[in-house]
Amino acid sequence: MTIRENNLLVYNTLSRTKERFEPLDPPHVGLYVCGPTVYGDAHLGHAKSYVSFDIIVRYLRYLGYQVTYVQNITDVGHLTDDADEGEDKVEKKAKAERVHPMATAEHYARRYFEDMDALNVLRPDISPHASGHIVEQIELVKRLIERGHAYAVDGSVYFDVASWPAYGKLSGRSVSEMQAGARVDAKGEKRHPADFALWKKAEPGHIMQWPSPWGMGYPGWHLECSAMSMKYLGESFDIHGGGLENQFPHHEDEIAQAEAATGKPFVKYWLHNNMITVGGQKMGKSLGNFITLQDAFQKWDPMVIRLFILQSHYRSPLDFSDEALVAAKAGYERLTGMTKRLWLGQKSAPEGEADSRIVQVVDSTTHRFFEAMDDDFSTAGALAAVFDLVRETNSFLSETLRCTRGSHDVIWNAIRVMAEEVLGLTVTLSSQAMFISEAEKLTRHLANSMMNRTDMAIALTEYLADLRNDARKAKNFAQADAIRKRLDEIGIVLEDTPEGTTWRFK
Repeated sequence: MTIRENNLLVYNTLSRTKERFEPLDPPHVGLYVCGPTVYGDAHLGHAKSYVSFDIIVRYLRYLGYQVTYVQNITDVGHLTDDADEGEDKVEKKAKAERVHPMATAEHYARRYFEDMDALNVLRPDISPHASGHIVEQIELVKRLIERGHAYAVDGSVYFDVASWPAYGKLSGRSVSEMQAGARVDAKGEKRHPADFALWKKAEPGHIMQWPSPWGMGYPGWHLECSAMSMKYLGESFDIHGGGLENQFPHHEDEIAQAEAATGKPFVKYWLHNNMITVGGQKMGKSLGNFITLQDAFQKWDPMVIRLFILQSHYRSPLDFSDEALVAAKAGYERLTGMTKRLWLGQKSAPEGEADSRIVQVVDSTTHRFFEAMDDDFSTAGALAAVFDLVRETNSFLSETLRCTRGSHDVIWNAIRVMAEEVLGLTVTLSSQAMFISEAEKLTRHLANSMMNRTDMAIALTEYLADLRNDARKAKNFAQADAIRKRLDEIGIVLEDTPEGTTWRFK
């Protein structure tokens, strides 16, 4: 695999600087992102995080890297107050719903992936569940005890912060600061207030528990990510991502656990996305000011929400408001309106080379697009370049009665790469609304003509077959399959041959 010219700079939270991206074992890139805790529906804050890392995955793959993307599912061990004595979030939700915790976890995990699919977020290559990796977590705890970095007390195990002088290097916090802000250890089990739980003793009535060398219990939240990321990406890997709010204590604890156990650097680049705010306040379930994606999709096209998120840098906060979504909707409609206009004129476009003005505009906008993406995945700058191309294309189409096929192709290719392949926006032939709109127009036209019903059916069928072929050329196989399926349902079979697509009645 060939790597395109790599000018990519990424902001590394660990060094607090932008660094040139140089993976450990090119062209392979190992990427781990903290996934959702599945005790409720995903909200807009989750969309900000996972759309952000979707862009990172897409761009790395565009550059030619072979990315292994791992994103966990937390279905056990995440405590309600993020402290050692809290109640497991999934189990608490399950009690309220009067179902088994795994039923709760499975339900919301499925809902999460459905929401991400709607946002056109690529699915991870591996989605490990914490509950499915208890053995790996226990083994990691055993290694830490053997190396003198953890201790067991009455069925629980804690990481000994004093044994690891590097603790705090990610967040920049000193142990004394952590001690001042630490929660009081009600049971008096910790040697130091900043010590954190690796394994917790299961109290009576706790459903999610497993046998361990220290008795029946369950893993601490921080343990799962260290164990699962190293299982699938190795003891040292390239990128670890997650929300800025997880920098401390979650990611700090991950580093301590992993490096104390292996003696090796854990992660080369730490990338953190900022949050969505509402009136300047963080959006979150604990604050009750969140908007679920299921509710948001009732009002807004998922692509409008995706474009809204891409208007800000992943490391910047993004304030939610209806006005901001209205503006994003207008932007999305400008983008799809241009592509629809281009698509409608493509079939009648005369053969010919691309107009030199179009070539110049495309070269300029794509150059600025990739400059922005190379600057720590600046999607705001990348979008600005895309909309410059939209404006210039609309102006060109207004001036030119017969745009050549070459000009169409140059614009199509640029939009496909920038907007669809890298930014993940559905804007070209993959827009189902475009197909439906044009098919409805043709139906009305034929109904008002003098055609008999047989001729009308033939014309419509041939038109839909052409639409399917256009979708296949654009590599929109989902839309192509949908058209074939709908025709099959009404008794029309499409057959692909070396000479082209034919159709027949069943």
